[in-house]
Amino acid sequence: MKLVSVNTGLPREVKWHGRMVTTGIFKEAVGGRVALRKLNLDGDRQADLTVHGGEHKAVYCYSLAYYDYWKRELPGRELPMGMFGENFTIEGGPDGLLEETVHLGDRFSVGTARVVVTQPRLPCYKLGVRFGSDDMVKRFLASGRTGFYVAVMREGEVGTGDEMEVIAREANAVAVSEITRLYVVKRFGEAEVSAVRRALGVKELPESWKEYFRERLRQAGAD
Repeated sequence: MKLVSVNTGLPREVKWHGRMVTTGIFKEAVGGRVALRKLNLDGDRQADLTVHGGEHKAVYCYSLAYYDYWKRELPGRELPMGMFGENFTIEGGPDGLLEETVHLGDRFSVGTARVVVTQPRLPCYKLGVRFGSDDMVKRFLASGRTGFYVAVMREGEVGTGDEMEVIAREANAVAVSEITRLYVVKRFGEAEVSAVRRALGVKELPESWKEYFRERLRQAGAD
């Protein structure tokens, strides 16, 4: 995988449905080397730290291949890099289906930094604000093209063109796409219970996700 764009942005106020909303979803591509620290890239901030940012969501990654999909879904719409609020726009090979090949707990080197995958993105209404469309959140989640977050294991510098190389794979392999599916599926069968139990063994999965999945196991009578 390779970084084709590094994107940052500071929170701004925008008008949405007659009220002012503060959001950090407006990201723009930046040149040169950028310092990647424990909580974010230099020049990047989140508006609502209760749901965005923090150690487990230091960097949001999204596939370049998905831009072609959204250009077909949203004809005539300008889609500059960072449009989905991502910090890293990633070229991930011929298919670009990163969520199916990247797993929770997978570790990567990028530039002089090291990162680890923590969770998929669950979009909030501010994605709709960015696109000026109330139904964008639903369409985004339904597409399966969610991207994923990483935590910073070692601070360093990153920049466009850097390779994002695997340095370790998680033994309890659960793909990012599978975690998203497990989050939204209505009913747990044996396969779902097995996958959730593996996911609970990944130490990088945030406690809030683990609590949610433990409750789902209890509801399924499989705790």
